[in-house]
Amino acid sequence: MIWWSLFTVIGSFFLMEIMAWATHKYVMHGFLWKFHEDHHQPHDKEDSFFEKNDIFFLIFAIPSWLGIMLGMIYHHYFFVWMGVGIALYGFAYFLIHDVFIHRRFNWINQIETPYFYAIRKAHKVHHKNQTKHEGSCFGMLIVPKKYLIEAKVFLQQKTKK
Repeated sequence: MIWWSLFTVIGSFFLMEIMAWATHKYVMHGFLWKFHEDHHQPHDKEDSFFEKNDIFFLIFAIPSWLGIMLGMIYHHYFFVWMGVGIALYGFAYFLIHDVFIHRRFNWINQIETPYFYAIRKAHKVHHKNQTKHEGSCFGMLIVPKKYLIEAKVFLQQKTKK
């Protein structure tokens, strides 16, 4: 039984990457662009800590909360573990996107691994385009292989100096 629970949590976590990619590409850069647009515009941290884009936190948190709550109430634990997987993805998103990439908090400054360099590079490439159309790199955890290769080369050169 514990294996199915663990499989459900891990599976939900990784399915969220696919869901986040699709939502980012087709919803945030689609019909809900008006909420995501400010995330692509340069702004001063003193203007406001929050962005309209932060509404998407709720959009993803609600299914997690409902899965956990209703799963517990009705003893359908598959939905509880699915909600936990979604919540863990949300926590990872917060740490990687908001803390590590955008530095909304100064908790994580540098992580010297090719994978995290590649994540930052892919996100920077995504933000180069400040418009609704013609974006790239919509995911968070899965990055194009070329950025991993670039990151490995960069870190090797950096350690040789």
